[in-house]
Amino acid sequence: MEGGKLPWLLVNEIGGIRGILHSHVPFLKKHFHLITMKEFLEDKKAVGKKVQAIYLWWHKPVIDKELLQSLPNLKVIANSGVGMDHLDLKLVASFGVKMANAPRAVSSSTADTGMALLLASARRLVEVHNISISSSTEYCEADILGVKVAGATLGIIGMGSIGYKVALRAKAFEMNILYHNRTRRKAQEEQAVSATYCKRIDSLLQQADFVMVVVSLTPQTHKLIGKRELELMKPTATLINISRGAVVDQEALVAALQTGVIGAAALDVTSPEPLPRDHPLLKLKNVIITPHLGTKTDKASYMITEEAVENILAALNGLPLPSEVLPS
Repeated sequence: MEGGKLPWLLVNEIGGIRGILHSHVPFLKKHFHLITMKEFLEDKKAVGKKVQAIYLWWHKPVIDKELLQSLPNLKVIANSGVGMDHLDLKLVASFGVKMANAPRAVSSSTADTGMALLLASARRLVEVHNISISSSTEYCEADILGVKVAGATLGIIGMGSIGYKVALRAKAFEMNILYHNRTRRKAQEEQAVSATYCKRIDSLLQQADFVMVVVSLTPQTHKLIGKRELELMKPTATLINISRGAVVDQEALVAALQTGVIGAAALDVTSPEPLPRDHPLLKLKNVIITPHLGTKTDKASYMITEEAVENILAALNGLPLPSEVLPS
Protein backbone atom coordinates (compact mmCIF):
# COMPACT_ATOMS: atom_id res chain seq x y z
CA MET A 1 0.00 0.00 0.00
CA GLU A 2 1.43 3.39 -1.00
CA GLY A 3 2.42 5.45 2.00
CA GLY A 4 1.64 8.70 0.22
CA LYS A 5 -2.05 7.90 0.04
CA LEU A 6 -2.45 7.45 3.78
CA PRO A 7 -1.48 9.63 6.75
CA TRP A 8 1.82 8.64 8.31
CA LEU A 9 1.67 7.21 11.83
CA LEU A 10 4.78 6.92 13.98
CA VAL A 11 5.02 3.93 16.35
CA ASN A 12 7.87 2.75 18.53
CA GLU A 13 8.28 -0.65 16.88
CA ILE A 14 6.25 -3.61 15.69
CA GLY A 15 6.39 -6.59 18.01
CA GLY A 16 9.09 -6.94 20.63
CA ILE A 17 8.86 -5.76 24.22
CA ARG A 18 7.63 -2.20 23.54
CA GLY A 19 6.09 -2.54 20.12
CA ILE A 20 2.52 -2.61 18.87
CA LEU A 21 1.14 -6.11 18.58
CA HIS A 22 1.53 -7.91 15.24
CA SER A 23 -2.18 -8.77 15.33
CA HIS A 24 -3.03 -5.03 15.26
CA VAL A 25 -0.90 -4.18 12.25
CA PRO A 26 -3.40 -5.11 9.49
CA PHE A 27 -6.06 -2.89 11.09
CA LEU A 28 -3.65 0.03 11.49
CA LYS A 29 -2.44 -0.33 7.91
CA LYS A 30 -5.99 0.11 6.63
CA HIS A 31 -5.85 3.69 7.92
CA PHE A 32 -2.17 4.69 8.09
CA HIS A 33 1.25 4.30 6.63
CA LEU A 34 3.22 2.94 9.61
CA ILE A 35 6.69 4.24 10.41
CA THR A 36 8.77 2.83 13.26
CA MET A 37 11.19 4.89 15.34
CA LYS A 38 14.08 3.01 13.75
CA GLU A 39 12.93 4.04 10.28
CA PHE A 40 12.35 7.62 11.45
CA LEU A 41 15.81 7.92 12.98
CA GLU A 42 17.44 6.68 9.78
CA ASP A 43 16.06 9.67 7.85
CA LYS A 44 14.65 12.17 10.34
CA LYS A 45 14.49 15.14 8.00
CA ALA A 46 12.50 13.47 5.21
CA VAL A 47 10.31 11.25 7.38
CA GLY A 48 9.67 13.86 10.07
CA LYS A 49 7.81 16.13 7.63
CA LYS A 50 5.37 13.35 6.74
CA VAL A 51 4.42 12.14 10.22
CA GLN A 52 1.03 13.47 11.28
CA ALA A 53 0.27 11.23 14.27
CA ILE A 54 1.97 9.15 16.96
CA TYR A 55 0.53 6.07 18.61
CA LEU A 56 2.07 5.50 22.02
CA TRP A 57 2.14 1.84 22.97
CA TRP A 58 2.83 1.59 26.71
CA HIS A 59 4.59 4.95 26.89
CA LYS A 60 6.81 4.46 23.83
CA PRO A 61 8.20 6.28 21.95
CA VAL A 62 9.26 8.85 24.54
CA ILE A 63 7.80 12.24 23.71
CA ASP A 64 10.23 15.08 24.35
CA LYS A 65 10.96 18.52 22.95
CA GLU A 66 13.53 17.22 20.47
CA LEU A 67 11.08 14.73 18.93
CA LEU A 68 8.28 17.30 18.75
CA GLN A 69 10.57 19.78 17.02
CA SER A 70 11.47 17.16 14.40
CA LEU A 71 7.80 16.54 13.49
CA PRO A 72 6.55 19.87 12.08
CA ASN A 73 3.26 18.43 10.78
CA LEU A 74 2.35 16.38 13.85
CA LYS A 75 -1.31 16.88 14.77
CA VAL A 76 -2.16 14.26 17.39
CA ILE A 77 -0.72 11.79 19.90
CA ALA A 78 -2.91 8.84 20.91
CA ASN A 79 -2.10 6.96 24.10
CA SER A 80 -2.75 3.26 24.67
CA GLY A 81 -4.35 3.63 28.08
CA VAL A 82 -5.92 6.16 30.43
CA GLY A 83 -2.97 7.48 32.46
CA MET A 84 -1.12 10.39 30.86
CA ASP A 85 1.45 10.97 33.61
CA HIS A 86 4.30 9.95 31.25
CA LEU A 87 3.52 12.93 29.00
CA ASP A 88 4.31 16.59 29.50
CA LEU A 89 0.84 17.74 28.42
CA LYS A 90 1.68 21.44 28.41
CA LEU A 91 4.78 20.85 26.29
CA VAL A 92 2.82 18.82 23.74
CA ALA A 93 0.02 21.40 23.63
CA SER A 94 2.56 24.20 23.09
CA PHE A 95 3.35 22.59 19.72
CA GLY A 96 -0.34 22.69 18.77
CA VAL A 97 -0.62 18.92 19.06
CA LYS A 98 -3.80 17.31 20.39
CA MET A 99 -3.73 14.37 22.80
CA ALA A 100 -6.11 11.48 23.43
CA ASN A 101 -6.29 8.48 25.73
CA ALA A 102 -8.41 5.30 25.68
CA PRO A 103 -10.76 5.29 28.68
CA ARG A 104 -13.56 3.26 27.10
CA ALA A 105 -11.34 0.32 26.20
CA VAL A 106 -9.58 -0.13 29.52
CA SER A 107 -12.18 0.10 32.28
CA SER A 108 -13.62 -3.43 32.33
CA SER A 109 -10.30 -5.28 32.05
CA THR A 110 -8.66 -3.09 34.68
CA ALA A 111 -11.59 -3.64 37.04
CA ASP A 112 -11.23 -7.40 36.44
CA THR A 113 -7.56 -7.15 37.42
CA GLY A 114 -8.47 -5.32 40.63
CA MET A 115 -10.97 -7.98 41.66
CA ALA A 116 -8.56 -10.77 40.69
CA LEU A 117 -5.90 -9.28 42.97
CA LEU A 118 -8.40 -8.84 45.79
CA LEU A 119 -9.50 -12.47 45.58
CA ALA A 120 -5.98 -13.82 45.13
CA SER A 121 -4.76 -11.95 48.19
CA ALA A 122 -7.80 -12.81 50.31
CA ARG A 123 -7.51 -16.52 49.58
CA ARG A 124 -3.68 -16.51 49.48
CA LEU A 125 -3.63 -18.13 46.06
CA VAL A 126 0.05 -17.55 45.34
CA GLU A 127 1.11 -19.05 48.67
CA VAL A 128 -1.13 -22.10 48.37
CA HIS A 129 -0.08 -22.64 44.76
CA ASN A 130 3.54 -22.78 45.91
CA ILE A 131 2.56 -25.23 48.65
CA SER A 132 0.70 -27.38 46.13
CA ILE A 133 3.73 -27.74 43.83
CA SER A 134 6.39 -28.01 46.55
CA SER A 135 8.25 -31.28 47.26
CA SER A 136 6.58 -31.54 50.66
CA THR A 137 2.94 -32.58 50.76
CA GLU A 138 2.41 -31.56 54.38
CA TYR A 139 1.23 -28.16 55.56
CA CYS A 140 -0.45 -26.62 58.56
CA GLU A 141 -4.04 -25.60 57.85
CA ALA A 142 -3.66 -22.52 60.04
CA ASP A 143 -0.94 -21.29 57.66
CA ILE A 144 -3.29 -21.09 54.67
CA LEU A 145 -6.39 -19.58 56.23
CA GLY A 146 -7.61 -16.69 54.10
CA VAL A 147 -10.07 -13.84 54.51
CA LYS A 148 -13.75 -14.19 53.71
CA VAL A 149 -14.71 -11.79 50.94
CA ALA A 150 -18.52 -11.93 51.21
CA GLY A 151 -19.59 -9.49 53.90
CA ALA A 152 -16.20 -7.74 53.98
CA THR A 153 -15.92 -4.00 53.36
CA LEU A 154 -14.21 -2.69 50.24
CA GLY A 155 -13.10 0.93 50.17
CA ILE A 156 -12.60 2.29 46.66
CA ILE A 157 -10.45 5.41 46.33
CA GLY A 158 -11.32 6.91 42.96
CA MET A 159 -14.83 6.22 41.67
CA GLY A 160 -14.38 6.98 37.99
CA SER A 161 -15.32 4.51 35.27
CA ILE A 162 -12.85 1.87 36.50
CA GLY A 163 -13.69 2.33 40.16
CA TYR A 164 -17.39 2.07 39.41
CA LYS A 165 -16.89 -1.18 37.52
CA VAL A 166 -14.92 -2.51 40.49
CA ALA A 167 -17.94 -1.66 42.65
CA LEU A 168 -20.25 -3.57 40.29
CA ARG A 169 -18.03 -6.64 40.63
CA ALA A 170 -17.69 -6.27 44.39
CA LYS A 171 -21.45 -6.08 44.79
CA ALA A 172 -21.74 -9.47 43.06
CA PHE A 173 -19.37 -10.83 45.72
CA GLU A 174 -21.70 -9.50 48.43
CA MET A 175 -19.21 -6.94 49.70
CA ASN A 176 -20.05 -3.74 51.55
CA ILE A 177 -18.81 -0.85 49.43
CA LEU A 178 -17.44 2.51 50.53
CA TYR A 179 -15.92 5.03 48.16
CA HIS A 180 -14.03 8.32 48.22
CA ASN A 181 -13.95 10.55 45.17
CA ARG A 182 -13.41 14.21 44.31
CA THR A 183 -17.06 14.42 43.32
CA ARG A 184 -19.88 12.34 44.72
CA ARG A 185 -21.73 9.99 42.36
CA LYS A 186 -25.43 10.49 41.65
CA ALA A 187 -27.80 8.86 44.14
CA GLN A 188 -29.07 6.32 41.59
CA GLU A 189 -25.49 5.33 40.73
CA GLU A 190 -24.70 4.79 44.41
CA GLN A 191 -27.86 2.76 44.86
CA ALA A 192 -27.10 0.56 41.84
CA VAL A 193 -23.95 -0.74 43.54
CA SER A 194 -25.07 -0.18 47.16
CA ALA A 195 -22.11 2.15 47.73
CA THR A 196 -21.70 4.63 50.58
CA TYR A 197 -19.82 7.87 49.98
CA CYS A 198 -17.03 8.88 52.35
CA LYS A 199 -16.28 12.59 52.07
CA ARG A 200 -13.07 12.08 54.07
CA ILE A 201 -10.57 9.48 52.94
CA ASP A 202 -9.70 8.84 56.60
CA SER A 203 -13.16 7.48 57.29
CA LEU A 204 -12.86 5.00 54.43
CA LEU A 205 -9.39 3.84 55.49
CA GLN A 206 -10.51 3.20 59.06
CA GLN A 207 -13.50 1.05 58.05
CA ALA A 208 -12.33 -0.96 55.04
CA ASP A 209 -11.07 -4.54 55.06
CA PHE A 210 -9.79 -4.02 51.52
CA VAL A 211 -8.67 -0.65 50.16
CA MET A 212 -8.41 -0.38 46.37
CA VAL A 213 -6.67 2.63 44.82
CA VAL A 214 -8.05 3.60 41.40
CA VAL A 215 -6.94 7.21 40.82
CA SER A 216 -4.92 8.93 38.11
CA LEU A 217 -1.39 9.99 39.01
CA THR A 218 -1.26 13.77 39.40
CA PRO A 219 0.78 16.07 41.64
CA GLN A 220 -2.16 15.92 44.06
CA THR A 221 -2.25 12.09 44.19
CA HIS A 222 1.51 11.49 44.32
CA LYS A 223 2.08 9.41 47.48
CA LEU A 224 -1.60 9.77 48.33
CA ILE A 225 -1.23 6.65 50.46
CA GLY A 226 1.65 7.21 52.86
CA LYS A 227 2.65 6.35 56.41
CA ARG A 228 -0.25 8.29 57.97
CA GLU A 229 -2.86 6.70 55.73
CA LEU A 230 -1.49 3.19 56.21
CA GLU A 231 -1.60 3.62 59.98
CA LEU A 232 -5.29 4.51 59.73
CA MET A 233 -6.05 1.15 58.11
CA LYS A 234 -6.98 -1.98 60.04
CA PRO A 235 -4.02 -4.24 60.93
CA THR A 236 -5.81 -7.00 58.99
CA ALA A 237 -6.55 -4.83 55.94
CA THR A 238 -5.26 -5.36 52.41
CA LEU A 239 -4.12 -2.53 50.12
CA ILE A 240 -4.73 -3.08 46.39
CA ASN A 241 -3.22 -0.68 43.86
CA ILE A 242 -4.32 -0.73 40.22
CA SER A 243 -3.61 2.94 39.51
CA ARG A 244 0.05 4.02 39.40
CA GLY A 245 2.92 2.95 41.61
CA ALA A 246 3.81 6.49 42.69
CA VAL A 247 0.35 6.96 44.23
CA VAL A 248 1.64 4.84 47.14
CA ASP A 249 4.70 5.66 49.24
CA GLN A 250 6.49 2.33 48.72
CA GLU A 251 8.97 2.78 51.56
CA ALA A 252 6.09 3.38 53.96
CA LEU A 253 4.26 0.39 52.48
CA VAL A 254 7.23 -1.93 53.02
CA ALA A 255 7.51 -0.82 56.65
CA ALA A 256 3.77 -1.25 57.20
CA LEU A 257 3.82 -4.78 55.78
CA GLN A 258 6.91 -5.78 57.72
CA THR A 259 5.63 -4.51 61.07
CA GLY A 260 1.98 -5.60 60.83
CA VAL A 261 0.50 -2.13 60.41
CA ILE A 262 -1.56 -3.66 57.59
CA GLY A 263 -2.09 -7.29 56.70
CA ALA A 264 -1.24 -7.55 53.00
CA ALA A 265 -0.86 -5.79 49.68
CA ALA A 266 -1.70 -6.70 46.09
CA LEU A 267 -0.07 -4.48 43.49
CA ASP A 268 -0.50 -4.34 39.74
CA VAL A 269 1.67 -1.23 39.61
CA THR A 270 4.94 -0.25 41.23
CA SER A 271 7.49 2.54 40.96
CA PRO A 272 9.56 1.83 38.97
CA GLU A 273 8.25 -0.97 36.77
CA PRO A 274 9.70 -3.50 37.08
CA LEU A 275 11.12 -3.18 40.58
CA PRO A 276 14.84 -3.84 41.11
CA ARG A 277 15.29 -7.54 41.77
CA ASP A 278 16.54 -6.87 45.31
CA HIS A 279 13.58 -4.68 46.30
CA PRO A 280 12.11 -5.69 49.68
CA LEU A 281 8.55 -5.85 48.28
CA LEU A 282 9.63 -8.84 46.19
CA LYS A 283 10.62 -10.77 49.30
CA LEU A 284 7.49 -10.39 51.42
CA LYS A 285 5.06 -13.31 51.65
CA ASN A 286 2.09 -11.03 52.26
CA VAL A 287 2.50 -9.24 48.92
CA ILE A 288 1.28 -10.16 45.44
CA ILE A 289 2.80 -8.23 42.52
CA THR A 290 1.74 -8.47 38.89
CA PRO A 291 3.50 -6.70 35.97
CA HIS A 292 0.90 -4.01 35.22
CA LEU A 293 -1.60 -6.50 33.81
CA GLY A 294 -4.41 -3.93 33.89
CA THR A 295 -5.76 -4.08 30.37
CA LYS A 296 -3.61 -6.92 29.05
CA THR A 297 -6.23 -9.10 27.42
CA ASP A 298 -6.45 -9.75 23.70
CA LYS A 299 -9.83 -8.05 23.36
CA ALA A 300 -9.00 -5.02 25.50
CA SER A 301 -5.70 -4.46 23.67
CA TYR A 302 -7.46 -4.47 20.31
CA MET A 303 -10.17 -2.13 21.62
CA ILE A 304 -7.44 0.26 22.76
CA THR A 305 -6.03 0.36 19.23
CA GLU A 306 -9.52 0.87 17.79
CA GLU A 307 -10.11 3.78 20.16
CA ALA A 308 -6.71 5.28 19.28
CA VAL A 309 -7.50 5.09 15.57
CA GLU A 310 -10.87 6.76 16.14
CA ASN A 311 -9.20 9.64 17.95
CA ILE A 312 -6.39 10.03 15.42
CA LEU A 313 -8.74 10.09 12.44
CA ALA A 314 -10.95 12.64 14.18
CA ALA A 315 -7.97 14.92 14.74
CA LEU A 316 -6.70 14.57 11.17
CA ASN A 317 -10.16 15.40 9.82
CA GLY A 318 -10.64 18.42 12.05
CA LEU A 319 -13.34 16.78 14.15
CA PRO A 320 -13.71 16.69 17.97
CA LEU A 321 -11.66 13.92 19.56
CA PRO A 322 -13.89 11.43 21.45
CA SER A 323 -11.27 11.03 24.20
CA GLU A 324 -9.28 14.24 24.06
CA VAL A 325 -7.05 15.06 27.03
CA LEU A 326 -6.33 18.70 27.77
CA PRO A 327 -3.47 20.05 29.90
CA SER A 328 -4.65 21.14 33.33
